[in-house]
Amino acid sequence: MIRSMTAYASRTGAHGATRWSWEMRGVNGRGLDLKLRLPDGVDGLEAAIRAAVKPVLQRGVINLTLRLPKDDQAQSLALDEGQLGRVLAALDEVQDRAFAMGVTLNQPSTADVLATRGVIAAEQSNDGPDAELIEALKLDFETLLADFVAMREAEGAALASVLTNQLSQVSNLVDQAQTLLSDRSEASKAQMKAALSRVMEEVKDADPDRLTQELALIAVKQDVTEEVDRLRTHVAAAQSMMTSSAPIGRKFDFLSQEFNREANTLCAKSQFAPLTAIGLELKAVIDQMREQIQNVE
Repeated sequence: MIRSMTAYASRTGAHGATRWSWEMRGVNGRGLDLKLRLPDGVDGLEAAIRAAVKPVLQRGVINLTLRLPKDDQAQSLALDEGQLGRVLAALDEVQDRAFAMGVTLNQPSTADVLATRGVIAAEQSNDGPDAELIEALKLDFETLLADFVAMREAEGAALASVLTNQLSQVSNLVDQAQTLLSDRSEASKAQMKAALSRVMEEVKDADPDRLTQELALIAVKQDVTEEVDRLRTHVAAAQSMMTSSAPIGRKFDFLSQEFNREANTLCAKSQFAPLTAIGLELKAVIDQMREQIQNVE
């Protein structure tokens, strides 16, 4: 089964008064790159996430974000006595200096004093992360991961349909190339005979046997039977690969390069307009196929 590396999943959940939201995005990548954005206070969750992801996802850049809004009502405020004393002493000194210089200052209000940085702070809990909350998050992530994999598989099914169609086009073009080989062979023989006649007429002391050998070598170098056969073999290998349950992205990408290499060679050796046209069409379909393969896990 083909799976795409592109996918998206999100969830929201709650445990007691604590609510959270997940967001998981996947894009193409050469290997597996898991990027986590987790809030403070969820110690142990990252290790559990990585352990859950590793056997399920093989390739792709995965961005995972957990938002865990703090409940401001649950926090108590603390008065920093030391900071308050320093602020009041500084205000007193400012007032004394202003009075000595004949400057009248307005008296700061209680709100002004409390608004000074450090005077009021939220109390920090020393109890550490809530074990029940961590377990609830782990369970919820398993559902998120299942949703993410399901979307990868759905995207992969659409991708498989496109690739199957493209492989069918390649196969049809290879069959067309095969049917042209006999016509091309006759055309090549006629060209060789014409070339041999011209040389024999223009070069009186030319060695016919040597010329025949050279033309035979040229004919061998221009033979495209192997390229056509290898293209057909690559099509069969790709079709077989697409039924595999294991990730095939890397192998498929390498095979697509082999497709392209054979199509390029076919065009370079063709010397026959109808076959060259098929070779160019092959290259176009293979390029389109290679673009789709970049999404395969």
